[in-house]
Amino acid sequence: MAKTPTDTPYDTGLDRNPANYQPLTPLGFLERAAAVFPDRTAIIHGPLRRSYAEFYARARRLASALAKAGIKRDDTVTVMLANTPAMLECHYGVPMTQGVLNTLNTRLDAAILAFSLDHAEAKVVITDREFSKVMKEALALAKVKPLVIDYDDPEYSGSGERLGSIDYEAFVASGDPDYAWAMPDDEWDAITLNYTSGTTGDPKGVVYHHRGAHLLAVGNIVTCAMGKHPVYLWTLPMFHCNGWCFPWSISVVAGTHVCLRAVRAKAMYDAIADHKVTHLCGAPIVMSVLLNAETAEKRPLPHIVEFFTAAAPPPEAVLAAMKQAGFNVTHLYGLTECYGPAVVNDWHQEWDALPLSEQAHKKARQGVRYGALEALDVRDPDSMAPVKRDGESMGEVMMRGNVVMKGYLKNKASTDKAFAGGWFHTGDLGVIYPDGYIQLKDRSKDIIISGGENISSIEVEDALYKHPAVAAAAVVAKHDDKWGETPCAFVELKPGAQATADELVQWCKQHLAGYKVPRTIVFAEIPKTSTGKIQKFKLREMTKGV
Repeated sequence: MAKTPTDTPYDTGLDRNPANYQPLTPLGFLERAAAVFPDRTAIIHGPLRRSYAEFYARARRLASALAKAGIKRDDTVTVMLANTPAMLECHYGVPMTQGVLNTLNTRLDAAILAFSLDHAEAKVVITDREFSKVMKEALALAKVKPLVIDYDDPEYSGSGERLGSIDYEAFVASGDPDYAWAMPDDEWDAITLNYTSGTTGDPKGVVYHHRGAHLLAVGNIVTCAMGKHPVYLWTLPMFHCNGWCFPWSISVVAGTHVCLRAVRAKAMYDAIADHKVTHLCGAPIVMSVLLNAETAEKRPLPHIVEFFTAAAPPPEAVLAAMKQAGFNVTHLYGLTECYGPAVVNDWHQEWDALPLSEQAHKKARQGVRYGALEALDVRDPDSMAPVKRDGESMGEVMMRGNVVMKGYLKNKASTDKAFAGGWFHTGDLGVIYPDGYIQLKDRSKDIIISGGENISSIEVEDALYKHPAVAAAAVVAKHDDKWGETPCAFVELKPGAQATADELVQWCKQHLAGYKVPRTIVFAEIPKTSTGKIQKFKLREMTKGV
């Protein structure tokens, strides 16, 4: 295609064309893996083994069947699935039609699920039989009337009724394994839709584009230092930020997905030992399950296993226990709005020579940006000026780059607010050190303001975690007539361990300034989301009764 000459010496006289420009998308990763390593095992699920050739053919069959069912560009296909082969196939088959994949959180109630179905305008719903009870209620509440497809996983032994007119296997079989799937018209086109937790008001629909999915998928490989053919265990829910983009990442290096329906100690140890798992991801709760397993449930690890965790940094004692158990833990940070983790605590070898207390301090930091993220900073949310890089001046953590969401679906006000000033506002408060590493201090809504002093709930929690009897701790603000707010700590003790509230208060006094010490200690089970995140909004409600 001829181009009008310009005055730049590097003008070649051609516009972008198919020979030198293709939209970035993760879909080609599977096509390449199937072409180069067709016989290599792509998926393990119980006794099931699927090669890359079979994985690719089934994804194309699914895309073909969806296209015949009327799915086209920007149509939403919603799935309610566990970590199963069908969920992996949907991550390729749905966007191969130029449709948008919406993965539902399997722990949500029917009302929120119905809101998501309507807000996304779901055209097709694929649902696992295990979740038929809540999905039946959600579909009855929803205004949309999608085509419903039932998935019957052989590894699920429970009950559940069929809700749809066709079974997933029959639906896939009706498709063409040689289906000529469609590249996105534009790499900015939507590939997936992920709903935030909706702890306040309706959940927001986070839109991912093909470009960002491609870049973070490759970024995972670099950040996790994955060589060829890793064996990845699915302990992280694939519905959560599309499994941090690992359904696409693993195809880049022709690795093996080991599916796991539920996070259970014996199942994890068996999978690691039997399949020689090299990598897994998960919230701190997954570490707790592994470390607190019964002796009979544990198996010797075949090698050092790389474990990537997000949420709050693991306490020093947990890191030490994981290392002794054979896991190398790397701390990540991110949000749904940045495709999962986009920040890593990149460790320097020379830090190994530091005293353990200094190592623990460095491990508590969230870290630096992924190579796939263009900028990470801590700034004043009002003036947008960067805070001092002194590790003390607090501001809001902000990001900008190609692995930040396209925006919130049908929610311009929230989108504009999130991107004010040309940066994505995470809502997390933190500091930045002279070496550029950031450390979270709290969510902006979780900072406790007591007598005019700001108290970081994370700092108080860290002090509690250091107590040998504490298994889990979460700190929130409790109303106080005199101080406005004071810290209230909810604590779970380790099995067989004992500690009194007074003992924990005295412990905190040894590690914290007096005004930061919790005025109230509550021994109770701490409510968590399906991905292991502590639900502080529920704890704040619970403080009214203590």
